[in-house]
Amino acid sequence: MTVKDKLLAHRIYLLLAALFITSLVVSNLIFQKFFYWYPVDIEVFDTKLFEISVGILPYPITFLITDLISEIYGKKAANQVVVTGIFASVFSMAIVYTANAVPATPWSPVTDDLFTTVFGSTAIAVMASMMAYLFAQFIDIQIYHFWKGLTKGKHLWLRNNFSTFFSQFVDTCTILLLLCSFGIIAWDKFTGLLIAGVLFKVMIAALDTPFLYLGVFLFRRRFKLKVNEEIHLP
Repeated sequence: MTVKDKLLAHRIYLLLAALFITSLVVSNLIFQKFFYWYPVDIEVFDTKLFEISVGILPYPITFLITDLISEIYGKKAANQVVVTGIFASVFSMAIVYTANAVPATPWSPVTDDLFTTVFGSTAIAVMASMMAYLFAQFIDIQIYHFWKGLTKGKHLWLRNNFSTFFSQFVDTCTILLLLCSFGIIAWDKFTGLLIAGVLFKVMIAALDTPFLYLGVFLFRRRFKLKVNEEIHLP
């Protein structure tokens, strides 16, 4: 690989990392709004089946990106992005905490009470999200590379879906356990939200498989990579 190609590969890696971190941080900030993602009124364990937090919306992007980075740049590069995401989450929590502590002016469009209502639980949400995300992402990367080694780089759809399905369940279950334990969400909502969240994430994971294939295809064609060949960053 030429020096020019290495620089381009590094720039793309940084862009993917930026998308990953943005998706992660934003999901922590918007989690308190819930919506119906499918217009059918079905209840499971006294919870609407298709009722989920908007914080879930950017989350599948993070798993798609780590799978793409794992496939092209390797396990080490994927783990580095995960660790960087944790740092970004902690830093964003510190900023929100500081902003919440500063008193608003009398003419401020956003009052202290309104700001606290929207962002007051962010610290707990970030902590819960980080723990869930840490478990889920490392599990995703480990399972992905297990299947990649077992299939010798073939059957991309298999490792993409198997790793994501299980890790998304771990992520959803962990974060709901923590949010219910801290009283942010009532316990009677746990089972319904778990089923709804996992169902949504599994469907999105299945739908993102063509995009992973497209991304891997473009990388391999541009950088002339063979099946199971990775780009090693310095």
